[in-house]
Amino acid sequence: MRRTLSTLGVAGVLLAAAVALPTIAAAEPATNADHSRANDRPIVIGHRGASGYRPEHTLEAYRLAIRMGADYIEPDLVSTSDGVLVARHENEISGTTDVSTRPEFASRKATKTIDGVAVTGWFTEDFTLAELKTLRAKERLPQVRVANTAFDGRFEVPTLQEVIDLARTEGRARGRTIGIYPETKHPSYFASIRLPLEEPLLRVLRQNKLDRKNSPVFIQSFETANLRRLSRLTDVKLVQLLDATGRPYDFTAAGDTRTYQELATPAGLKWIAGYADGIGANKNLIVPRNAAGALLAPTTVVRDAHREHLLVHSWTFRAENQFLPVDFRIGTDPNARGDITAEYELFLGLGLDGVFSDHPDTAVAALAGR
Repeated sequence: MRRTLSTLGVAGVLLAAAVALPTIAAAEPATNADHSRANDRPIVIGHRGASGYRPEHTLEAYRLAIRMGADYIEPDLVSTSDGVLVARHENEISGTTDVSTRPEFASRKATKTIDGVAVTGWFTEDFTLAELKTLRAKERLPQVRVANTAFDGRFEVPTLQEVIDLARTEGRARGRTIGIYPETKHPSYFASIRLPLEEPLLRVLRQNKLDRKNSPVFIQSFETANLRRLSRLTDVKLVQLLDATGRPYDFTAAGDTRTYQELATPAGLKWIAGYADGIGANKNLIVPRNAAGALLAPTTVVRDAHREHLLVHSWTFRAENQFLPVDFRIGTDPNARGDITAEYELFLGLGLDGVFSDHPDTAVAALAGR
C-alpha cells in the first residue's frame, strides 16, 4: 500500500558518488505540477551533527549543528551487546574512538565479515553500554579536519535516547522543533547476530511519543527489506538511501541483481514509493562528475522522484576542496575551503527538499541568500 507524504518533508540520505546514469535524461526545471512542495523551504540536516567542526556523532557535534540552524540531526545507529542503540557511523569503532589505546579491551579486537567484507577492529556489539561509555570519541578525518582533533578524548559515545533528549532540550531553548534522522546501519548483519535494530528503534520512538506520521523523525537505510518491514510496523516517515554504485546488501544476500542505479530510474522510484516517503540521493547521482571531477549535466532523478511523490535530499555537502567538484574548488590545497555556496545554489536550483551537510551553517547561509 502506497505511503503518503507528511507536511514535514522527508530528510533523506543521498545516492553515493558515481558516474552519470545513461538511462536518465537531462534535468528540466521543477514545476508545481511535478512537485506539490516546490515552494516549501528545503531543510538542513546536520550530517552526523556539525561534523565539519566537532568529532562526528557526539552530543557536542549535534548541539553545534542545532545552534547553527540545522532542522534535523542525523544519528547513525548501531547496537551494543546489551541491545542499546548508540550513535556511530560504523559498528567498527577504532577510527572514531580511543578503543585501540585501551589495554583492557585489547582482547576484543576481531575480524568479522560485515556485508560480505572482512573488517578488523573493535565492534560495538562486543561491548556493553557501560563499557562503551568509558571510551572517548576522536576525529575520524584528522588529516583533513586538524582543528577537530583538539576535541579528541573529550566526548562520550551517545545513545539514541541521549540524542533525542538533546534535540528536545535545544529545541525548547530556541522555540523550534529539532528533528532526528536515524539511519539503521548494517541491518542484515545485526539481525544475523540477534541484535536487530528496528525493534529497539521503534520502542525508543514510542517511549518518546515520536511514532506518529507527523513526528519530526525520518528513518533511513541503504537496505530495502528492513524499510519495507518498517512500513508495516510504523507510521514514521521512511527514506530509502541510494548509492550510485553497487546494490543494497539485502539484495545481494537474496540474489536480487537490481542495483542502486536501477532503483534510481523511474521504474525503481515507483517501486520505492510503495513503501517509503523519500529517497536519499548522492550528489553525483543528481549532478554527475566526469573522471576529472568536473560537473556534467544534471540528471532527472529529482524530477522523477517528485513525480512519484517522493522527497529528495542530497548528501553530502562538505566545504573542503577535495569533496567539491573541480568547478567549485578554490586554490590547490585539498583541505582548504572551496565555493560550497555555489554547490548549494546548483543543487537547490534543481528542486531539492533538503541537504545533508557537515557544515550546516553554510547550508543555512545559502538558503538565507536565496
